[in-house]
Amino acid sequence: MAESTPGKGRRKAGKKVAGSPPQAAATAAPTRVAVTAAAKSRPDLATVRGQIDGIDREIQALIAERALFARQVGRAKGKLAAAVEYYRPEREAQVLRRVVDRNDGPLADEVLVRLFREIMSACLAQQEPLKIGYLGPEGTFSQQAVHKHFGHSARGLPLASVEEVFDEVAAGAADFGVVPVENSGQGTIQSTLDLFPTSPLKICGEVELRVHQYLLSRTGRMEDVERIYSHGLSLAQCRNWLRQHLPGVEAHAVSSNAEGARRARNADDAAAIAGDSAGHVYGLKAIAGPIEDRSDNTTRFLVIGRASFPPSGNDRTSLLVSIRDQPGALYQVLEPLARHGISMNRIESRPEHGALWQYAFFIDVGGHVDESPLKDALAEVDAFAGDVRVLGSYPVAVP
Repeated sequence: MAESTPGKGRRKAGKKVAGSPPQAAATAAPTRVAVTAAAKSRPDLATVRGQIDGIDREIQALIAERALFARQVGRAKGKLAAAVEYYRPEREAQVLRRVVDRNDGPLADEVLVRLFREIMSACLAQQEPLKIGYLGPEGTFSQQAVHKHFGHSARGLPLASVEEVFDEVAAGAADFGVVPVENSGQGTIQSTLDLFPTSPLKICGEVELRVHQYLLSRTGRMEDVERIYSHGLSLAQCRNWLRQHLPGVEAHAVSSNAEGARRARNADDAAAIAGDSAGHVYGLKAIAGPIEDRSDNTTRFLVIGRASFPPSGNDRTSLLVSIRDQPGALYQVLEPLARHGISMNRIESRPEHGALWQYAFFIDVGGHVDESPLKDALAEVDAFAGDVRVLGSYPVAVP
């Protein structure tokens, strides 16, 4: 991946981009001026299209140049054992934050981030594509999260369960895994949390994905629907809509919403609740959608891997804390965090395995474990807690 110098503030129009060819820098500013001037009067279509063609050539040349620099990065790192050793999540997060910081429109931040993510994904794949495990089959929201975080040049590995994602990453069959951990409407996904205490894996990233649910079927007619297949969480996210529009229809929970779509394609009286991408994959028609009860429906995913990574400058740390069975034990754990000004994003208790009525706490806090003030606060927490395990420090999700 090409190195670039961090910029301060937003880049002004016409400023030369570091590392760009002289001819690109010389033509970029006049092209933008011409477009601005044309916007004040009726533009000549042929002229505008010619300018767009010129910009496209510049973009293509710069992407090719970036790909060559990415190869140089690979050579500079020397011969590495695996593709996973080329991937630097903290570096990608820094690049994408600068993209957002420079953006003056007209494209939204999310659009530019997606474009740059795909460029970085393609450049990294020159060295060796990453293998990413996720809850399959093809067409799940987990697959969408993989594409959002790693780009389409990564090689997806659909698996039958979240537990299998953990196992394949731990065994080295996948470089990373992407697993759902919480939903804005349904809360924490406990079955995912319960896999961390016995796993050696680290959290090395997070993805926030807006989730839109669709009612899909082979015929595309609501009057044909007698049974619905979907993941239990998707059924819960659409409970009110189903009660209002399809009362009495059988709802069957399956391993994933894409599995529901796969079943629905086999019968005219069956439907699935899934993302629109599942409809494309399995040849289903949309009856209605989006049908989720909350318009802000968002699922947070965690990226799991075998290694830890350096700070990115805006990080989150996930902790697993076991406390002693004594009065004020939880307060003694949380007080140093508050005193050092550490923000706490989430705290969740879960029963400890093999210890009756004993609980461990999953805690998300701001900061990186290798940097103060979190490093200092955790040193104090460790003195009071029965056990403190850092599940991972990772960049905060970029939109």
